[in-house]
Amino acid sequence: MREVLLPGAGHVLLQIVLRTGAIYLVVLIGVRLSGKREVGQMTPFDLTLLLLLSNSVQNAMTGPDTSLLGGVVAACTLLVMNYLVADLSGGNRRFRRFVQGQPSLLVHDGEIIESHMAKERVSMDELQRALREHGIADCKQVALAVLEVDGSISCLKYDEIKPDANTHLVRRRFIQKK
Repeated sequence: MREVLLPGAGHVLLQIVLRTGAIYLVVLIGVRLSGKREVGQMTPFDLTLLLLLSNSVQNAMTGPDTSLLGGVVAACTLLVMNYLVADLSGGNRRFRRFVQGQPSLLVHDGEIIESHMAKERVSMDELQRALREHGIADCKQVALAVLEVDGSISCLKYDEIKPDANTHLVRRRFIQKK
């Protein structure tokens, strides 16, 4: 019925779906390439960028169609794309690693891994803040500190490792004491 009233509307809606899908993929890849720290902790600059980015791509998604239906089609396309990406990453480990990344080891056995810190663009101030949040005063107390895929830094102190745990850190620590 709608096609009879507005010939070519289906073509316009299909264009909106294709444009929105392309923009979704470009923004997803851009956010992924920006790194874990950008995703995990938003600063006022990040929020400003996000708002401006969303405004700048809106016209690219809907084109000249500023109708309510065009907006609904774009929103539905984004929701479907997001569902598909989440579903695919839930079932495919390689795709999940591509979309989400992998955790990065920042501190191992009390030693800071500076190459990983530089690669992930984590400053010493950020690492020290995370250590303080975990109640750790010095890196030497840290068995492991990991930059998680969500941008948070998780830390494991030596005293949190059980002596009977079967890990290389426990074996090294207790073998050296004997």
